[in-house]
Amino acid sequence: METAFINTPLGTAKIKGDENGVSVISILQEGEISKEIPLELKEAVIQLNDYFEGNRTQFTFEINPKGTDFQRKVWKALLEIPYGKTISYLDLSKQLGDVKAIRAVASANGKNPLWIVVPCHRVIGTDGSLTGYAGGLWRKKWLIDHENPVKQQSLF
Repeated sequence: METAFINTPLGTAKIKGDENGVSVISILQEGEISKEIPLELKEAVIQLNDYFEGNRTQFTFEINPKGTDFQRKVWKALLEIPYGKTISYLDLSKQLGDVKAIRAVASANGKNPLWIVVPCHRVIGTDGSLTGYAGGLWRKKWLIDHENPVKQQSLF
């Protein structure tokens, strides 16, 4: 398993993976940036940098997250949330076929091992509030704003 650390506007991202794909992307408060990026992680690093520069709306590198069947089902559903859009935990539960599974869905969402790439930040409360984000609500807000910037309207 290879590891790389890159600088992002939200802190240091830790990326882990191998020839089967990237299995973990997490955010740290700080960390030493990698001087060299392992070959298996180069495409992920390029695409994450493109995302933060505003030049990428989807990721195409191979992912290989580890989790239960239910967690992988939730993470797969998260991948279907379009860039710049949000969905509520309740709607995500309905989409997965069981409105009563909202807590289990929220738990699986919180255990997402692929920060940003599997866009758990796009899941919000039913009332539109920013709730439950392992990276901190300020990061969730930043990511949602980054994906859906408010455009200044011309007055004339």
